Amino acid sequence: MFSNYLIGLREGLEASLVVCILIAYLVKTDRRDALKPIWAGIAVAIALAFGFGCALEFGSQELTFQAQEALGGSLSILAVGLVTWMVFWMRRTARHLKSELHGRLDAALAMGTGALVATAFLAVGREGLETALFVWASVHAASDGTPRPLLGVALGLLTAVLLGWLFYRGALRINLAKFFTWTGGMLVVVAAGVLAYGFHDLQEADFLPGLTDKAFDISGTIPPDSWYGTLLKGIFNFQPDPTTLQVAVWLLYLIPTLALFLAPTRTTTPTPVRDKV
Repeated sequence: MFSNYLIGLREGLEASLVVCILIAYLVKTDRRDALKPIWAGIAVAIALAFGFGCALEFGSQELTFQAQEALGGSLSILAVGLVTWMVFWMRRTARHLKSELHGRLDAALAMGTGALVATAFLAVGREGLETALFVWASVHAASDGTPRPLLGVALGLLTAVLLGWLFYRGALRINLAKFFTWTGGMLVVVAAGVLAYGFHDLQEADFLPGLTDKAFDISGTIPPDSWYGTLLKGIFNFQPDPTTLQVAVWLLYLIPTLALFLAPTRTTTPTPVRDKV
């Protein structure tokens, strides 16, 4: 449940910040007449993300077991790729996000209502589609027959909306660069579990070999139906009897990705120019 809460919080907060920046800029520049197109674009983006999530969930139920596993595994790998790109992108651009959005909004204001709708739709829609895909993949990986994964996502999104509103009202100030670094690091850990489970799905679909080649089996020590087994699965997508391929994929993704993500960013200083004598 915690991993899904983290996904909802992280992805939802990005979208909330984008909305807050757009709305605050229009209010401060006395362009309240442009608020309706912005809200229209946001509403369309949310509806598209929700529809995409429903299509993934209900569309996959009509498939055979083998096709479901193949689809789940493929989409899990795609979701991890998108989320990995997203956390690195946000780490790099978090400090300049505000000015970048202001520039896009100025251009849209000059072009008219349709451009405003498109700007809000594209700004929020990308986050929404990424969230829907990664949430579906994570819930699919951590599914235990209970609504807890979806509840975790919903609580995360509600928390993100509340934080966004507090940012807008000026009641809350945090270092966003540090926030996205810490949550991004935790999201990489979650993504590693989703990726490993995605490869397990492909093994169950007979797309990859090694389904019976277990790396270890500690089901007797950590039963999957125990409270601590459920907790580990909910947070890390932990499986007490993973295949060798799952463990290899988990390690090969997690170690280098986390090391690169947490490595300090290099800043280049300009070379001083000496005056000619």
